[in-house]
Amino acid sequence: MITNASSLTLGALRQTFGLRLDSSDRFFDEWLNNAPTLTEAELQGLDRLTRNYTYLSQEEPPLEEIVKLVVISPLLDLAGFYQFPFLVKAEVSTNIEVADEANAIAVQGRIDILVIQDSFWILVIESKPARLDVTAGIPQALTYLLSAPNLQSSCYGMVTNGREVLFLKCDSFARLRHRHQNVPQYTRSHTYRLLENTSERIQVLQGLKQIGAYIGDLRS
Repeated sequence: MITNASSLTLGALRQTFGLRLDSSDRFFDEWLNNAPTLTEAELQGLDRLTRNYTYLSQEEPPLEEIVKLVVISPLLDLAGFYQFPFLVKAEVSTNIEVADEANAIAVQGRIDILVIQDSFWILVIESKPARLDVTAGIPQALTYLLSAPNLQSSCYGMVTNGREVLFLKCDSFARLRHRHQNVPQYTRSHTYRLLENTSERIQVLQGLKQIGAYIGDLRS
């Protein structure tokens, strides 16, 4: 049976892949404690992003493609993901298979934006139209995290609707070709108000820069 990633719910991920929320993981409570102060240029970039999005959303809530152009693209630039050693890819096809004695399930999808370093997945990004709640993108983003290469034990995700941003971390998620393999777990950040709160807007960019730094440390 073939299923599209966009149709899965958290309940379906629990049932199909054994995915569980790890409420004991304090990663997102502590990850910005030592984040570097942003430069004046970075702060100005965030202000420009906010002005642009506010202007373009005057008539109607922006569609997903506008969110990618006006919000995600500038954030990736400010975070340094358009420079060495990172690469950015769009519309990346994914496939996960899981089987038991009764049946086999294949989940297919396309990652909106994927940041990689060599063969490491740095960040999976799922964008949604502004009219949707940002949490609506969590199941789809987690599905893509589950399809990350076996060689890494953790992978990060970001979901945004342009107005808000949240981050995800998924651990121990080797490709699940059989239900009896290790159970994958995830944790999530709180929802950051990208447009309405200056300090949270700063934390979003600091968080992106921290994710790049974490993977860099693991690779060194």
